[in-house]
Amino acid sequence: MTVRNPVRFFVLAGLLVLLLLMVGPLLAVAVNAFKSPAEYAANGPLSIPGSLYLDGIVDFWNRVDFGQKLWNSFVSALTVAVLGVVLSILNAYALGIGRVKGRVWFLVFFLVANLLPQEVLVYPLYYISKEVGLYDSLIAIIIIFTVIQSAFGTYLLTSVYTEFPREMLEAAAIDGAGKWRTLWRVVVPISAPTLAVLFTFFFIWTWNEFFLPLIFLVGNDNQTVPVALGVLQGDKMMDATTTSASALIGIVPAILFFLIFQRTLTRGIAAGAIK
Repeated sequence: MTVRNPVRFFVLAGLLVLLLLMVGPLLAVAVNAFKSPAEYAANGPLSIPGSLYLDGIVDFWNRVDFGQKLWNSFVSALTVAVLGVVLSILNAYALGIGRVKGRVWFLVFFLVANLLPQEVLVYPLYYISKEVGLYDSLIAIIIIFTVIQSAFGTYLLTSVYTEFPREMLEAAAIDGAGKWRTLWRVVVPISAPTLAVLFTFFFIWTWNEFFLPLIFLVGNDNQTVPVALGVLQGDKMMDATTTSASALIGIVPAILFFLIFQRTLTRGIAAGAIK
């Protein structure tokens, strides 16, 4: 016990330091978002605001039409999450349970697709979107990220479905269920925890994407939250408190979504660990 206690103390102290390093910047952003420019200039970024100053948040919201940006991000992230999960299910069902010919090469293809940096995809995707008339459209972003996210989802789910209990598939076949019915009545319900984790990750990843939306969404009406925040960073009218307000507003939706689906993530990870 005398040996373990110091070890526990140092481990907890290290975890506390890491927690402060992660939470500290968020707290600083939240504090500065409610300061007036004069108070920020007089007392610095680490002081506590004497009163709640909301003009920075209101000014930023109205300047960029932030409600529209939130809607664009929500629609694109939700659509990509749903379509990405569905496409991953269909692909993984064919590769993991159907055992199609050349499945190893398909998995290699999806693995390579996950390793490709987005910079490599920019020019061909830009050219194709221009040719089909989808440039500066949320549809282009939805299609691109659905394919990107489903590549990861296919690779992950295939490893899960490869180990799927054959007894259940045989029992469903004996009961007269076809492949389509077996997929949606047997395979999907059993793998629901894993699918919920994929859905949550796909939503958050798509919400936080900046590089490709910056290139493909040039119109103000189509921009997402990260793009709106990035475009305004060089605006001469953006003081430190307004910048903090914009950062706070930008990360709050993602944090709320994560907190709402935290139990779903915990169940999915625990189910995967048990399996």
